[in-house]
Amino acid sequence: QVQLEESGGGLVQAGGSLRLSCTASASGRAFSRDGRGWFRQAPGKEREFVASISWIGVNTKYADFVKGRFTISKDHAKRTVYLQMNSLKPEDTAVYYCAAGNSYYYVQSNMYDYWGQGTQVTVSS
Repeated sequence: QVQLEESGGGLVQAGGSLRLSCTASASGRAFSRDGRGWFRQAPGKEREFVASISWIGVNTKYADFVKGRFTISKDHAKRTVYLQMNSLKPEDTAVYYCAAGNSYYYVQSNMYDYWGQGTQVTVSS
């Protein structure tokens, strides 16, 4: 069963914007997890934390390299978490994954239990 499903990736020029979406299955266990995170992995690099949000509360957390450019948000009615990405740079090119875990606080990928299949984001210079 697919627990989390991402969408919204694509090809964009530097300076452009994209919005990623991550929808949790209503019948899946991921839906009950409070922590919702976005991670990314570029070719030849390790998966890294991008942003996270509390599904129940109001807390968010961002990696330093996206502060002021990316915004994480949620829509309870749609069971969806969004990642609005503005002022994109070529170095933002990666596969972006959404994940669900017990807390938004964690930035380590191994603290998240459920993962989406990933969506490719490519930023051209």
